[in-house]
Amino acid sequence: MGLFVVFLANSFFSGVERQQKLQAEQSQLVQVLVASQPLDFGSVLTPENTRLVPWPAGSLPEGAFKTPIGVINNPRGPRVALRPIAIGEPILASKISGIGGRAAVSALLPDGMRAVAVGVNAVTGVGGLVTPGDVVDVLVTREMGGQDANDKDQMTDIVLEKVRVIAIDQVSDEDKTDPKVAKTATLEVDAVGAQKLALATEIGTISLALRNVTSIEDGANMTVTQQDLGSGWLSAPRRSQNQPSPGLAGLPPGFLSEAPMAAPRYAAPRAPAAPPRPAGPSVEIVRGTTPTTYEVKRHGS
Repeated sequence: MGLFVVFLANSFFSGVERQQKLQAEQSQLVQVLVASQPLDFGSVLTPENTRLVPWPAGSLPEGAFKTPIGVINNPRGPRVALRPIAIGEPILASKISGIGGRAAVSALLPDGMRAVAVGVNAVTGVGGLVTPGDVVDVLVTREMGGQDANDKDQMTDIVLEKVRVIAIDQVSDEDKTDPKVAKTATLEVDAVGAQKLALATEIGTISLALRNVTSIEDGANMTVTQQDLGSGWLSAPRRSQNQPSPGLAGLPPGFLSEAPMAAPRYAAPRAPAAPPRPAGPSVEIVRGTTPTTYEVKRHGS
């Protein structure tokens, strides 16, 4: 019986503590400006699509507005959404433009970052599946260097990894996820990355490789050549004029002359030698058209 009374007492006091904690949290609420309607990229903030709601002061997001003053109906100009904002989501300074601002890609760039556009097509742009907000790797395919390389020897390198796409053609709205075969993709890179992209577009062909946005591991960054595609893609190395063919390798030095080999000369065929004529008397007998000479010897000789 005593244990039951203790249990009831603990339950009562625990409920009182929870109630007091809830009242304390409610007493520390602040007003926060949120979206009352879905806001797309470029939407102007108005009293109709925003409202103030109570929000716990301890979990107030950085950049939130506690008042609509300066955000809505500003005499210096309207402010617009730079990123999609859902219903009930706090309106943050990083998601809207400045005073009198407009929905510009430059406002989407973090400090120290650059926006660089590269040319793509249906193949190099992953079949039109790359959309604003995606993360890609940038590859460049170019000709191999060296005196033994020919015009058909190619190599591919990964120039940049985990690059965010901020626009496809002139569309930078991340809600536009429909596949589209584009001509340009605008990428968010730092200053060095911008230099690499500018150089890569001049020396080769740029390709984009779409990757998982949650993937943080770098891939195997290596140079791939035609030899990595299998023996069917191998090309014979170029041989200089003075370099012997593989079949003559291993011969002693000096065996081959550096002078070009002269064409072989062949002697003219000789006529068969006529048989010696007899010194003494002879008889010539003609059989058909072939004459034959016989020596006539004396009797007993």
